[in-house]
Amino acid sequence: MAKRILITGAAGFLGSHLCDRFIKEDFEVIAMDNLITGDKRNIEHLFKHKNFEFHHHDVTKFVHVAGELDYILHFASPASPIDYLKIPIQTLKVGSVGTLHCLGLAKEKNARILIASTSEVYGDPLVHPQSEDYYGNVNTIGPRGVYDEAKRFQESLTMAYHRFHGLETRIARIFNTYGPRMRLNDGRVIPAFIGQALRGEDLTVFGDGSQTRSFCYVDDQVEGIYRLLFSDYSDPVNIGNPDEITILDFAKEIIGLTGTQQKIVYKELPEDDPLQRQPDISRAKEILKWQPEISRSEGMKITYDYFRGLSHEELEKREHKDFFEHIRR
Repeated sequence: MAKRILITGAAGFLGSHLCDRFIKEDFEVIAMDNLITGDKRNIEHLFKHKNFEFHHHDVTKFVHVAGELDYILHFASPASPIDYLKIPIQTLKVGSVGTLHCLGLAKEKNARILIASTSEVYGDPLVHPQSEDYYGNVNTIGPRGVYDEAKRFQESLTMAYHRFHGLETRIARIFNTYGPRMRLNDGRVIPAFIGQALRGEDLTVFGDGSQTRSFCYVDDQVEGIYRLLFSDYSDPVNIGNPDEITILDFAKEIIGLTGTQQKIVYKELPEDDPLQRQPDISRAKEILKWQPEISRSEGMKITYDYFRGLSHEELEKREHKDFFEHIRR
């Protein structure tokens, strides 16, 4: 009999790729998303599959799944600065109340749960690269704090359920992930640069471009998450690619990839924007026998081809939504 798994945030970029993976592995997938930042088109190819079902639901409400449940992947959350700065209260609620509901469901069903944490728990780090035993440098009252602290609370709540109730829990600290199905205008640097290149606009670099990021292709990320779920390890694990690059150098790479002639223009660095980001993946290598396999040049070509293949109408439809009409605080 097929194992059953609930994936929250299933219509999002990463959630939809996880749905694909678990369908491929012959799981029964219950996908859940309130579609505030997710896009149903990311999973519509699965709607006719006999082992897939979709629930349009907000996990900050009571979460119920009929029947047995073996695993939960809690990936519901706004994940880009544009999203969580525009809907800060919903971001805090999905990381706190939403996580509480998912952990309660896992306890009820005796299911193993993996939560999607983030490299943002490290804030603007004073330690480089970032390992799991670094506690971070987060501005709790800054504009990005709504996301950073929601994820930090999520980790604390998950470990409390693990220690107090004996729940089987896993925590993935996810570093910058990219690939097909990202929203072109979600504010993250890769779709931002590619979108500007496709529209013939200059590429916008914030600050002097010396801040760094480490980008992990989505297939590598999914493989790391998959291995973590089936491991016996309950403490947080960094899942990311340690191949670090400055934003300025990355902008130049995009110009080279697209063959365009845009200039690079500079704007003021946003408040609390982290200046360094590089995962120490020693723990993932040791425990999961995992490390990224796809180079940035290979992954970026796939990603660029995906965005380039979108029609003008599709690009317009993927503009950032006005979320306020959908949110009840």
